Amino acid sequence: MDYQPMVVTQPQVVVAVQPNRNYWQTDLCDCCSDCGVCLCGMFCFPCLAGQVASDMNECCCCGATVAMRAVYRTKYNIPGSICGDTCIIGCCPVLSLCQIRRDIKRRKQMGIF
Repeated sequence: MDYQPMVVTQPQVVVAVQPNRNYWQTDLCDCCSDCGVCLCGMFCFPCLAGQVASDMNECCCCGATVAMRAVYRTKYNIPGSICGDTCIIGCCPVLSLCQIRRDIKRRKQMGIF
């Protein structure tokens, strides 16, 4: 009697991890993830504000405002509030602008900007 072994395969689940599109791509204080952006923010804040405004097709004077942060958050469904945006811009405008610029760069790389 020939005995044939039975081959049994188990179904496998493949989970594709996608970047979270509805949150900031980096934290507010995550300057080490893109030192170039942070150096630009520290030493040439108006230049960085102009870059952000240009990327968002806005007036070059609007890059570092509460309205710009709120518009960006709304566009990508990032949780937050106007009150929170005001506090962040008021307390740490450089960090806020750097976060927006890093986020723009990452979303461009993902093809969702």
